[in-house]
Amino acid sequence: MITEIKGNVMYFDGCSTVELAEKYGTPLYVYSENAILKECNEIKECFPDKYENTRVAYATKAFCSIAMCKIMEREGFCMDVVSGGELFTAIKAGFPAERIEFNGNNKLREELELAIEYGIGRIIIDGLQELHMIEEICKQKNKKINVLYRITPGVDSHTHNYITTGKKDSKFGIPLDADVIYPAVEAAINSPFVNFKGIHFHVGSQLFDNCSHLLALETTLQLVKKTKEKFDYDITELNIGGGFGVTYTDEQRKPYEYFVKPVMEKITEFFNQLGMERPAVVIEPGRSMVAEAGITLYKVGSIKEIKGIRKYVSIDGGMTDNIRPALYQAEYKGVIANKMDMPADDVVTVCGKCCETGDVLIKDGKFARAEQGDILAVLTTGAYGYSMASNYNKNPIPGVVLVKDGKSAEIIKKQSYEDMIERECYVEL
Repeated sequence: MITEIKGNVMYFDGCSTVELAEKYGTPLYVYSENAILKECNEIKECFPDKYENTRVAYATKAFCSIAMCKIMEREGFCMDVVSGGELFTAIKAGFPAERIEFNGNNKLREELELAIEYGIGRIIIDGLQELHMIEEICKQKNKKINVLYRITPGVDSHTHNYITTGKKDSKFGIPLDADVIYPAVEAAINSPFVNFKGIHFHVGSQLFDNCSHLLALETTLQLVKKTKEKFDYDITELNIGGGFGVTYTDEQRKPYEYFVKPVMEKITEFFNQLGMERPAVVIEPGRSMVAEAGITLYKVGSIKEIKGIRKYVSIDGGMTDNIRPALYQAEYKGVIANKMDMPADDVVTVCGKCCETGDVLIKDGKFARAEQGDILAVLTTGAYGYSMASNYNKNPIPGVVLVKDGKSAEIIKKQSYEDMIERECYVEL
């Protein structure tokens, strides 16, 4: 059990949350290594262990650190990066180059140069201009690299607009218009500088229905068939993205098998009918691997009650360490971690310390009666909390602690005021 109660205190992977807060300070991101490993094992069991020629690429945008890279390497996973910074982190962690894939809709030349020089396993191309830039770099460096095309499959995943990525009106992917996609495919096939491996799609995030994946797959498989007919070329890799939903409040999370089993059945049937060898299949889970493995600890500060309207409980963090509620109305649950033996019957709104009315983490949630100095834990913050943290209002970015079986270690140090301004200067002009 990752979370348990001892006395009146919440324990997380064997560690007292109160002691963690005292030792490392708050706000504090805390990750359970056992919870991450549980996700890894569940994915392995239903995908790479069950089906030959399949891979799992962890989407590092959910949480990227040297420690996370090390865990993914040890577990035999690949990694999906979307920036030069994520790639550089993987390189510094010594992550195997051949197990890195590079996504993104506007990769910079210097990012592509770093990727090609390091010899990563895949670049997932988002447009024909990117292909030309890759070719120029490969020609200069006398290298050749594997590529896939990310397509826009034209499906609506019915999630928040900001995390829907598969609709035709999207900044991501190559449109499936015949006068766009087929010239792009032909250019990649004929290029002396790239090995065109196949097709990638990602339909959105926080999904609880597999329909979007299956609809996108139908479109993708038709593109595979047309590519064979037009160019006599075999697609050898399909990447179906990720987006598997997690439980933040009362969502009913689906097992990984719910998504991958029907996809694999459909792919296998399609290639059997064509008499072709099934290509490699890749998935890219990110949020689902780390969201529930992480919590954030805060210290309660001022408490304000407006009679008949609302009670505000302020914490020492806020939108700078978790912008998701302000950005797209994400909802969370939380507890008073040092009062787990008390009834959660006080309806309060948990707000941050930023100078913004929208700096609210939990609106009208039920908690044990909070007092100044209490430790408040917000649950399921392992995805996109640290990744999207900022220095707004010159607030330092919290540190990150990894816990396992009652042991803890700091894997990212808390930012100090000095850290924030170390690159600043004034030059009189």
